[in-house]
Amino acid sequence: MGHEKFVGSGQQMPWFGICVAVCVVACIGAVLSVGVVLYYRHRERVMLKRLDGMLNAAINGSFSIASFDESLLSEVEAKFSQYLSASALSAKNVSEEKEEIKQLISDLSHQTKTPITNLLLYTELLAEQELPTEGRSYVEMLRGQAKRLEFFVEAFVKTSRLETGVFRFHKSETEPAVLLETVAGQFEMRAREKGITFCVEGAETSQKIKLDVKWTGEALENLVDNAIKYTPEGGKVTLRAVPYEMFWKIDVEDTGIGIPEEERSKVFGRFYRSAAVAETEGIGIGLYLVRRIIAGQGGYVKFSDGSEGGTVVSVFLPRD
Repeated sequence: MGHEKFVGSGQQMPWFGICVAVCVVACIGAVLSVGVVLYYRHRERVMLKRLDGMLNAAINGSFSIASFDESLLSEVEAKFSQYLSASALSAKNVSEEKEEIKQLISDLSHQTKTPITNLLLYTELLAEQELPTEGRSYVEMLRGQAKRLEFFVEAFVKTSRLETGVFRFHKSETEPAVLLETVAGQFEMRAREKGITFCVEGAETSQKIKLDVKWTGEALENLVDNAIKYTPEGGKVTLRAVPYEMFWKIDVEDTGIGIPEEERSKVFGRFYRSAAVAETEGIGIGLYLVRRIIAGQGGYVKFSDGSEGGTVVSVFLPRD
């Protein structure tokens, strides 16, 4: 019996040792695995921290290559340096070109303003002279062409400033009522002379909106000018402001010839003129300027049919 116990114990010992060895190896493997994971996580944190520092330095303009070894981060730093150098050069070139364009536009405006003003002045002086009927008609034609040239140059300068980003909108809080009354004051006489009823609605509110008064006023003036121009005698033009929670809607409604549905997407194009108004004075830049001015302030323009025929042009502007 004793001999059998000894043999049994001898047979159990190797299995016990193997189990212990396996457990030890497993523990060592687990420790090594945890160590490897922690190492790579630490390395990842170091890399992310270094990349974050590189990005912050790039943002504030103080980036420079910190080391020149053959690591992946050094390669990234080198590429960052190349990219930032190219970006800085590109930004400098763009800035210089913008300044050149700004100067060119300023020179063009100045150089053309004086001769056009002189043309108009001499035309007025000629009109005061005793002239034959034919000569007087020529003077009137000259005055009309000089006025048209003046308008064209002004429109070109304004368009160039908006397109090249030379001009920046300067928003300030104002009451739409004041803006509407100012615009209306410039057209009441003209509407009356043409036999058109001109109305202003929604000007009694004291609520405010943040916008560029000068340029927004110019956009509305273009719309009212078109409405009066294309509305026949006996018609009606309405300038209306409607407040909403997030924006203001300003309508210019007329009872004129209207704009066909298929042309409404085209009329905002630069120099576009419908065949229906080809005989009417204009160069097709007004609505283009309107869209640029309103879009530049975060708004948009929309067409719809008027309640009494004609067209409603709605300008939507955010309150802030």
